[in-house]
Amino acid sequence: MPDAYTRYAVFYAPPVGSEFAIAGARWLGWDVADGRALPHPDLGLDLATVTQTPRKYGLHGTLKPPMRLATPPETFLDAVETFAQSRPAVDLGQLRLRMLGAFLAIVPNPQPAALGDLAAEVVRSLDPFRAPLSQADMDRRRAAGLSARQDALLVQWGYPYVMEEFRFHVTLSGQLDPASMRDVFRAADAWFGPVLAEHHSLSELAVFGEDADGRFHLLRRFALTG
Repeated sequence: MPDAYTRYAVFYAPPVGSEFAIAGARWLGWDVADGRALPHPDLGLDLATVTQTPRKYGLHGTLKPPMRLATPPETFLDAVETFAQSRPAVDLGQLRLRMLGAFLAIVPNPQPAALGDLAAEVVRSLDPFRAPLSQADMDRRRAAGLSARQDALLVQWGYPYVMEEFRFHVTLSGQLDPASMRDVFRAADAWFGPVLAEHHSLSELAVFGEDADGRFHLLRRFALTG
């Protein structure tokens, strides 16, 4: 396990080599499995600009947000593997495109209760491996304008959008201006259409690591076999 990773996260990521993974890597311009940049498809959009913010994370849905570790990475990975062996896979059904505020994402339709339960269990079970947030990190999160409950979650779990505030989503864009939303939505609908028509499940926990340049890499996958 390289020492260059500054933060670790537990994400949903579609199976390596799947149509969803390939389409997402091309759309974002970053392949998390191979750790390389990819050319964007020609969809009549400036995708490099549209996807600039989410690109470094790769295609993913957050379960345990990026965190600095308080333990050696190997200890954390062992804990993720043990956790995965005790939990079943979650049926996501079909996915759909949705505007979440000013950014575009892929979401379940609707979000299964079992998915929220799994995400909460991931946060609780793996939080002992998280190093405390710095004051600068706390201030940065609070600058977004958190509710009292979100601030309490930030203090307790290191992230404000967990537990009942959790909304599973796979981010496809940065903040979009109203004039471009329709064009980006249409392009994404055409590009991801075959993927969205499929049936999906969350059958593995994917551990990502952030390199020194801020880009995330797929490190390990652990099957949910409980």
